[in-house]
Amino acid sequence: MAYSGNDTALRPFFRYEVSLEAFAQVIEDKKKDPDHRAVLASALRTQYADLVQIPAVTAQLERLAQPHTFTVATAHQPCLFTGPLYYIYKAFSTIHLAGKLCEAYPDYHFVPVFVSGAEDHDFDEINKARLFNKTIEWQNEEGGAVGGMSTATLSPALSELQAILGTSDAAQEAFALIEKAYTSHSGYGAATIHLLHALLGRYGLVVVDSHVAELKRLFIPIMEKELLEQPSQALVQAAHDRLEAAGFSGQAFPREINLFYLRTGLRERIVLEDNLYKVLNTSFVFTRDEILAELRAHPEHFSPNVVMRPLYQETVLPNLAYIGGGGEIAYWLERMDQFAHFGVNFPMLIRRNSLWWIDEAGAKRMQKLGLSPEDLFEDTESLIKRYVAANTDQEISLAREKEQIQGAFAQILSKATALDPTLEKTVLGEQAKQLNALDVLEAKLLRAEKQRQDTSVQQIRSLKDKYFPGNGLQERHDNFLPLYIRHGQGFFELLRRELDPLKPGFVVVQEGA
Repeated sequence: MAYSGNDTALRPFFRYEVSLEAFAQVIEDKKKDPDHRAVLASALRTQYADLVQIPAVTAQLERLAQPHTFTVATAHQPCLFTGPLYYIYKAFSTIHLAGKLCEAYPDYHFVPVFVSGAEDHDFDEINKARLFNKTIEWQNEEGGAVGGMSTATLSPALSELQAILGTSDAAQEAFALIEKAYTSHSGYGAATIHLLHALLGRYGLVVVDSHVAELKRLFIPIMEKELLEQPSQALVQAAHDRLEAAGFSGQAFPREINLFYLRTGLRERIVLEDNLYKVLNTSFVFTRDEILAELRAHPEHFSPNVVMRPLYQETVLPNLAYIGGGGEIAYWLERMDQFAHFGVNFPMLIRRNSLWWIDEAGAKRMQKLGLSPEDLFEDTESLIKRYVAANTDQEISLAREKEQIQGAFAQILSKATALDPTLEKTVLGEQAKQLNALDVLEAKLLRAEKQRQDTSVQQIRSLKDKYFPGNGLQERHDNFLPLYIRHGQGFFELLRRELDPLKPGFVVVQEGA
């Protein structure tokens, strides 16, 4: 991504360079924002009251009320069983950074925060988990925000998970943890917080449920401006257009009003038509005074969309940095003017680490084939072609023959055009035919050699399918459970150690190395 590659064309779209030293300025700037720590700490104590008390988290909640405490945050939708690996990677990138900041700035304390986006209503993005080459899909017909959906319909998915995990002690322990999280709460959002707390609470990770009236109340002044003045659309669209003019793809498509109306089973856009505020696909209609009264009485009925969500997060958190993937960072790059308009400090943006975990069997196979991890980033067919050519005792390239034909036709062209210039097209056409014929022959030679090396070719395909499923990254496909069952807490300890978001680059972990 251009951002992590320090493309200078992006510099006008973010505030802070990514470095440990730059946090000194971020801290000073964030101190100027309104202090909502007491409200945040109170809301979180209520949120955690019914969960098992983990000392590391309890200590964080107490510290969050203090003025010298700041947060570093990431966020994600509440994916089924945590969804793809990068869900867990984001959490550990945040945990690592908070620890690093505590060491570098001992006069302050830094809390890693995971914002659970339970107000999202795109069910198809959160209802799947893939592990051991199988996909578990949660079937549910409810509408509205996913966090408000009932956990009662999760029973088939839990049964399927139990069968897939097997009967080993580690598998049963992991399943028991997950089952307890999803069966102890009637709402899916609360169950997700329970699961993250059980998995990562020992590392001091604090999970924030943004769908809380106490926190939404802090956002009322900004939501009120959005309803009455609609400033976000023009501000974000202008940044979007400047990014595209600089050669980058814009991300968001801001609306006139970037808020949803939220009730049980319902999350629909608010639109302004004929001086009335209407909730699409419903009978809800408000006058100006009525919608302001509703906002002040029930701020939890209003939900920010993707354009307003970063602003909400930074309003309620004493936050210094946001850690996200490339797509998320691209969204944030359109927001700096919007933040300035509403008087909220724009945080440091940090591209999260990507990690590729190579198990021992895969590592041995790669070693036997003479392949490095870097080789497997190559396109499958290009890699196979290069591998076959490098591991054959036969000459399968016809490059030299093509050069000879081109040389011969160059002489023929010279003679022909000297006699009749109109023959040029005929000669070039014949040359193309001959070169195409050699291409076909070369492909047949390669195919024959592939068949001779079929075992190795299939092993390469198998490695690519395993580590880059669907030509994507392992971390965007596989769930954490297979690795967690095999390595236990050691898996998490390695992630905490290796996922340093201040060190750009792709992290490769190779078992047995």
